Amino acid sequence: MRAERVTHRTPPGDSGAVTLFGHWLCPYSVRVSFALAERGIAHDVVDVPPTAARPPGHVVPTEFVEHSPLGEIPMVRIGAEYRADSLPILDWLEDQVAGAPLRPSDPTERQRVHDMTSWIDANVFPPMIGVYYGTRPERIAEAAAALTAALAGLGDRLVDGPWLVGPGPTLAEATVVPVYVRLDGLVRLGFDGVVDPRVSAHAARVADLAGGRAVAWSTAQTDEFVGRFEAYRAHRRAPDGTSAEGEPTVAPVRR
Repeated sequence: MRAERVTHRTPPGDSGAVTLFGHWLCPYSVRVSFALAERGIAHDVVDVPPTAARPPGHVVPTEFVEHSPLGEIPMVRIGAEYRADSLPILDWLEDQVAGAPLRPSDPTERQRVHDMTSWIDANVFPPMIGVYYGTRPERIAEAAAALTAALAGLGDRLVDGPWLVGPGPTLAEATVVPVYVRLDGLVRLGFDGVVDPRVSAHAARVADLAGGRAVAWSTAQTDEFVGRFEAYRAHRRAPDGTSAEGEPTVAPVRR
């Protein structure tokens, strides 16, 4: 059974047409969706669920299989060229597609954005993933504490203005937005930390952007996210109430 949905936004036959292969459940795909919307780039969407969320019998498009090296989303096609992994995709879109930029032209500021996206990817995303992939209470608590500390570090990076780098939103906001989108779901899955007020204010500003509105979750989407990981935890738990052997601290990180 094919569970593919295509949303057409670009003119048929456009040699420079942009197509995103992704899904709202995937945090890395959300980064790209945010950037496309914030930059005002017309694009098509081919709905490809993450591997763990693909229903039995789902057949992904042959084009995706041929051009995504690891078979994971997101993947973007521009004309006849393809890129996979969210951070390289974001830079590639800046290089190839006209639109409101999210990457500064000044080399020093561009490096600052690069450093910020790398910091978020290395410090905020792993504990976020650890919260919802955790099955044992102590593992969930450890991930929640690490995420609280990471968000405090993010707050420390907001001292110079309302945005992470420079006077307006950049690829840094695109990189962190999946955390904000799923924060309510993370709380329901065991995140009990106090979010730095500077981060809460930043999240509200990001949510008010065109990109933020494009990737915001409905209540039903948050419920589905929580339900999937509650079911995952139930499946992973052994009959005696403990976690099955081999529980990962976090899911494999995809960028």
